[in-house]
Order: sequence, then C-alpha cells, then structure tokens
Amino acid sequence: MSERRTQLEAALRAVQDRIAAACAQVNRSVDEVTLLPVTKRFPASDAALLAGLGLTQLAENKDQEAGPKSRAVGELLPGVDVRWHMVGQLQRNKARSVARWASVVQSVDSPRLAAALARAVDAALTAGDRNSPLDVLIQVSLDGDSQRGGCPVGEVAALADGLARKSELNLSGLMAVAPLGWPADHAFDLLAKVFEQTRNDHPSVTEMSAGMSSDLESAIAHGSTCVRVGTALLGDRPLTSP
Repeated sequence: MSERRTQLEAALRAVQDRIAAACAQVNRSVDEVTLLPVTKRFPASDAALLAGLGLTQLAENKDQEAGPKSRAVGELLPGVDVRWHMVGQLQRNKARSVARWASVVQSVDSPRLAAALARAVDAALTAGDRNSPLDVLIQVSLDGDSQRGGCPVGEVAALADGLARKSELNLSGLMAVAPLGWPADHAFDLLAKVFEQTRNDHPSVTEMSAGMSSDLESAIAHGSTCVRVGTALLGDRPLTSP
C-alpha cells in the first residue's frame, strides 16, 4: 500500500503541475479548476488513497461498480466526506440506485432521465438515503452522435429549462467529451459558447466539466472548471473490474 501511495503521489504532482502550467498560460488561478479522479476499474483502496491525498471528489462511470466502491471507501475512511460523481452514460432504470450514492450526476442528457432522477432523489430523501438535492450537469453532445450519449447542442436550452424547474435537482453546469477525430480546441471552443449561452439563462450554471488526461490543457484554456483524469493519475486501467 505504501508503494502504491508513493506512485499516486508522484502522478498527482505531475498532473497538478500540468494544471498549473495550463492555468498560467491563460492567466487563470489553479483554484478555478477541480481535479476529478476517475477511478473506474481501479480498487476501492486506490480511491481511498486518493481521498487521503486530499482528492475527496471522485468519479465513476458505472453504477454497478460505483455503489459498492463508494461504500467500501466509506468503510476505509470513516468520517471523510467523499463526493462521488457519476460521469458515464446513465440508464433511467439505474436512477434509484445512483440517487443513493452520487452527490453529482454529470451525464444528464434527456428530459426522461431528468424526470427519473428527480423521482429517485425524492424517494431517497423520503427514505433518508440522502439529505440534499442532487447536483446535475447536462452532458452536451458536441457532434450530435447519440451513440456516445449527450444532449444535442440545439436541445440544451430546453433541457436546462426543464431541469431548473425540478426542486430535487440542482442544475450546476455542463459536461462534454471531445468527439473522436475533432481537434480538442475546436470541441472545447464550441462547448464554451454553449456554456455561456446556458449561463446567461441560468446563473446557477457555473461548472464546465471538460478535459481528460490527453486534452486537459486545451479544456482549461477554454474555461473548464473540472478536469476528469483517470490514466494520468492511476495508470493504465485493468482489463476487468477488481
């Protein structure tokens, strides 16, 4: 465990240096950018080590892995408040489960999913499984490819309006992944424009989640407030879940 902690500390310093350099290039403060580790397919022990290093916001892609992992991390670090983010595509039938462990869902992409999450959060609040509304981000499909998830650019405004009317959900931002084959600067420039339009209508929209291990510098240059990093922190992912 001490060897793994040493590996993660070194990787964390390297990623933090990249973030600092990217912020300096565009005269931004590093305090404006959250580093969000994506721990999918890595064990709960790694997630607990990252939380112990101060990264108490963690992300997962799949409910079936995240639920047990979040509970395991809670047992490994009693008393430490870890905020879990759901960043992968989410099916409506998983909403009730996600509402029990997630503090944030970054991948809301349709009115039907929003409605399912609102119902699930209401049930979780009533049951005592959570004590606050769910923070949500709209996942934007920059290229309109429905296979990869996301709300088409032209439908973001209507989805934001609908989310803002749901008391169980707090609309806090937008999230996107640069489409395959697109230059990162082109992708994040488009996202920044959609973000500004959405924020004009909904001042609660302050988070722009963009950038991963390979393109975080470009995302930060275009205003990202949250970079979702897996490989650069944790190394190559195992082929199967632990």
